[in-house]
Amino acid sequence: MTAYAVAHMRQVTMGPRIVEYLQRIDATLEPFGGRFLVHGGDLDEIENEWPGHLIVIEFPDRKNARGWYNSSAYRQILALRTDNSKADIVIANGVRHPHKATC
Repeated sequence: MTAYAVAHMRQVTMGPRIVEYLQRIDATLEPFGGRFLVHGGDLDEIENEWPGHLIVIEFPDRKNARGWYNSSAYRQILALRTDNSKADIVIANGVRHPHKATC
């Protein structure tokens, strides 16, 4: 089942370390089949406020999502992000289709 790494980047201090993180993250995703679905951008706040940025990365399954996050390649760049931002990060399973909210 498809899984998603979802980040609410509440605060980011832009600088050389975040730029390096952004330059290096794509290579860490490739071995695990990860790809960006949402990477910041303009949000329409329709209920309440959303301070920060939304990031959604799709993986073939939770095993690959966890494998990416725990990989040595990602661990090598993780501090570039965590030392320069505040974020909430989760991994969530997708749903099987057709899916109904009452199931």
